[in-house]
Amino acid sequence: PINLTAVLLVVQRMESMANLFVLLGLLGYVLGRKRMLQSGTHSGASWCIASLILPTALGVLAKESAVMLPLYALLIEWIIFGFRRAATGAAIDRRLVALFACVLVLPAAAGLAWLAPGLLRTDTWATRDFTLGTRLLTESRIIVDYIGWTLLPTPQSLSFYHDDFAISHGLLSPWTTLASLATVGALLATAVHWRKRQPLLALGIALYFGGHLLTGTILPLELVYEHRNYFPSFGLLLALVPLMVAPTPALVLARHALLCVLLVWWAGMTALTTKAWSEPLRLATDLAERAPQSPRAQFGLGYELLRHSGYDPASPLLELGYASLQRASLMPASSILPEQTMILTSSLMHRPVDERWWDHLVEKLKVRVPDAQAVSALGALTRCVRNHDCDLPRERMLAAFEAAQSHPRPDARVLAIYSDYAWNVLEDRALSERLAAAGVAAQPGNADARIALARMNIVLGRPANALEQVQALKRLNWSGRLDASIAQLQALIDARMPPQPVP
Repeated sequence: PINLTAVLLVVQRMESMANLFVLLGLLGYVLGRKRMLQSGTHSGASWCIASLILPTALGVLAKESAVMLPLYALLIEWIIFGFRRAATGAAIDRRLVALFACVLVLPAAAGLAWLAPGLLRTDTWATRDFTLGTRLLTESRIIVDYIGWTLLPTPQSLSFYHDDFAISHGLLSPWTTLASLATVGALLATAVHWRKRQPLLALGIALYFGGHLLTGTILPLELVYEHRNYFPSFGLLLALVPLMVAPTPALVLARHALLCVLLVWWAGMTALTTKAWSEPLRLATDLAERAPQSPRAQFGLGYELLRHSGYDPASPLLELGYASLQRASLMPASSILPEQTMILTSSLMHRPVDERWWDHLVEKLKVRVPDAQAVSALGALTRCVRNHDCDLPRERMLAAFEAAQSHPRPDARVLAIYSDYAWNVLEDRALSERLAAAGVAAQPGNADARIALARMNIVLGRPANALEQVQALKRLNWSGRLDASIAQLQALIDARMPPQPVP
């Protein structure tokens, strides 16, 4: 059941596709190693090299998690094959040591050196409710919880939304942090101890923790997502199922019966959740019931209720939607999305807007650095006013923008949205240009900010200044992702540039 969101959540099918190549690469590596042990020829070594490089490259095109393939192969090599040159020999095969040095150790060291300066900066974690230290402490509890969610899942554990997960602020805050760290240590020690006598148990544990090494450690990602277990869950099954079906006579009936019960439970949970995912309002209701303390779950329910009401004042779903959004807005760590949705819906329907919604929205923007949700909400408010679809008080919008950019390091996305508002609503060209320039200065690598500034300079009759931004965009144009924008801007610039004299 824990793998359901890697299939039903369309955007996370990249997780299952990436791991398709991971599994193909591991299969190829094992086949190559068997050839090396049986014949000692170079063909097996070539097969191992190709199986680590090509599937990793293809898998990364789907999702970055495919970079873990060489680590998984290293764990298989360590536990199953032992780096042996021959099937019955004890000599280390130096080719394998060189292979993993090239495809794993050196890239990992380079990546860590590249990431470390940013990870140590305070502003990297400004949009999160945790720091690097508290993230590592919290992830120890999450990794242990994932084991229960995989093997003995309940509707409450597989709630999809986990934004209400409590952050660990110390070893005993909460106390389960220390207990989880001890559990992690005990499981790793078990893998090392049983490596020789129960290699599949050891390998399963190692693959489980290896699968969480990228997303469950130092990267400033969100804390909890079920789809991150798409590969690690197979590690848990690899550790568990062989023990339950082993031919040894001890408790054979009990072990087989337990496995049957688990299979029935997993199938039932999968079917139950799949049915909920079959219809948006049913899904939103189910997720809100599974996670009553999750702001995102309550917001999702409110949003779907409003949508299914058809925005008909006579529909009972409309008031239920507002009630769910109001409940979500008052929850700790809630984003500004509930307030934004209530404000926009009321304005579009010509209903009175509760002034407390604006107060809460501005206060949240003051307290927390705007994250992606806050930026998206501000953008939606601005577009609604710009397109003359709703009438929002200017003083309230300005207060929201001032609160959003009151933090030490300005966000280029917020400055770009504010610039849009200043240009199209306030009709203050000077303010809009200053904000656009400030956005480029704040984040020189932000292509959207440079595109906005280039367009502004074109409209203001400064094609030479716009051309500077186009040149900068060309330096940011990795893999041709900005080709269309650059071509469009260049055409506009060419139409405004004075003709060059013929030599």
